[in-house]
Amino acid sequence: MEVIAVRDLAKSFGPLEVLKGISFTVNRGEVVAVIGPSGSGKSTLLRCVTHLELVDGGSITLTGKDMVRNGVYAHRDALREICLKVGLVFQNFNLFPHFSVRRNITEAQIRVLRRSRAEAGERAGALLEKMGLSEKAASYPCELSGGQQQRVSIARALALDPEILFFDEPTSALDPELTGDILRVIRNLAAEKMTMVIVTHEIPFAREVADRVLFMDGGAFIEEGPAAEVIDRPRKERTRAFLARLTRH
Repeated sequence: MEVIAVRDLAKSFGPLEVLKGISFTVNRGEVVAVIGPSGSGKSTLLRCVTHLELVDGGSITLTGKDMVRNGVYAHRDALREICLKVGLVFQNFNLFPHFSVRRNITEAQIRVLRRSRAEAGERAGALLEKMGLSEKAASYPCELSGGQQQRVSIARALALDPEILFFDEPTSALDPELTGDILRVIRNLAAEKMTMVIVTHEIPFAREVADRVLFMDGGAFIEEGPAAEVIDRPRKERTRAFLARLTRH
C-alpha cells in the first residue's frame, strides 16, 4: 500500500529551479534512501514533503490523503491532520536548548496531541529506554554528545507516533565514531517496519538498510531501483561517476 505518492513536484527559489517535476512512491513499511551530490535538491525535497517548504506545483499524497494537489494545498485542518502523520529528524538535531531531554520529548505531545503530562512522560521514558538514554532524562542538550542529541531528536519524532519518518542526513553532523549508534537505531526501526525516507551520504548503510535507492542530481531522479542493484550495478553513467567518487574518498 502506498503511503507516499509524489507527482510532478516543482520548487524554485527565485530563478533557481531546485525540484524539476519529481515523482516517486513509497509503500508502507518500506525504507527508501535518497542519495546524490550536495545541492541536488535532496533536502528541499524532504522539506516540501514534510510541509516545511511550500511547493510551486505538483501533488503530494500522504497516508492516502492529499496534502497538495496540482499545487493547491488542503484546508488548514486537513493539512494539520496530514502533517501529524509524518516525523522529520534534522541533521543538526534542532533540540530546544533550554528544555531538558525529557521535556524536549514531552512538550509536543502535550501541546499538539493534548496528552496528559503523565502520559507524555510515560511515552518519553519508554522512548529514552529504547534509545539507551534513560539516565539522561534530566540532562540538557549541551550536556550530551552529538550522537546522544541525535538519538533524543529521533525519540522526539517518534513520540508523536508518526506513520512515516524522514531523516535528513542524520549522521552528517557527527564524528565518525558516533555515527554507528545512529545507524543502529535506524536499523532497528527498519526491522520494526517503520516507513522511512532517508537522505544520506552513507552509501554502505543505504545498501544494507534500504529497500530501494533513489539517486538524485540536478533536481531530478536519475536512477532508482533495489538498493544493491543501484549501488553495485548502476545503469546510468552519472550514478556510476557519483559512486566512484565516493569510493575514491
